[in-house]
Amino acid sequence: MSAPAIDLDAYFKRVGYDGPRDKSLATLRRLHELHPQTIPFENLDPLLGRPVRLDLASLQDKLVQSGRGGYCFEHNTLLAAVLRALGYAVKEATGRVRWGIAPEVRMPRTHCLLIVEAEGERYLADVGFGGNTLTGPLKLEAREAQATPHEEFRLVDEDNGIVAQEALVGGQWLATYAFDFTETYPADFELGNWYTSAHPNSLFVNGILGARADRGRRYGLRDNQLSVHTLGGKTEKTTLASARELRDALTDLLKLRLDGLTGLDDKLARLAERTP
Repeated sequence: MSAPAIDLDAYFKRVGYDGPRDKSLATLRRLHELHPQTIPFENLDPLLGRPVRLDLASLQDKLVQSGRGGYCFEHNTLLAAVLRALGYAVKEATGRVRWGIAPEVRMPRTHCLLIVEAEGERYLADVGFGGNTLTGPLKLEAREAQATPHEEFRLVDEDNGIVAQEALVGGQWLATYAFDFTETYPADFELGNWYTSAHPNSLFVNGILGARADRGRRYGLRDNQLSVHTLGGKTEKTTLASARELRDALTDLLKLRLDGLTGLDDKLARLAERTP
């Protein structure tokens, strides 16, 4: 039996795209901008002990039809299917998270990303890195600062790989993750996905991680801490003190549909009691 095809009409409706169905750089840029604004980053399934499935039918049902989001393995696997259907050459890659991690600590390969060819150049595409998600592709061979619809990013050579860095307010650069061009297979994504979604020490199992990019701002949720970051400005942080406030943030700011998530309100009530 052949694998299900991506439903481009449904995906384009979900992200609000009505442009050309070609493999131009302009199309890649536009899809990369729209995806993280309309399909949020979230980990509600791991939090609730539900399996995270990476087959295309499950991803389309969850992220496209059901108004949910996901994390890197889900977002980038879905985007890869869309781009391939449009004719782009796409390769999967894995990375090691560096955001908030001491430089001497080597993390496992639990982040995934895409290498996409467009108009004779290779680009890093990644719509699944939470509150620091790229909103535009980065030219892989460039080493200067590159603009996106949100922050500037740059790629820096390190050892035998590349580190992606984000420009912070005040001119500081901070590493988000490191990656290389080691051959990556679906089994690598499956293993990283299982570890992220099921290991008892995973952040994704023990609290809420949510984010969505918007025009001129980013929303981030970590347990009961809500952050609203205005581009080029300051970040406002609020402690959400009840399950209702957490649910409102998930639905109103992250734009999530929460139908059928049995046990979510109990989890939210416990998270609301956490001390910042």
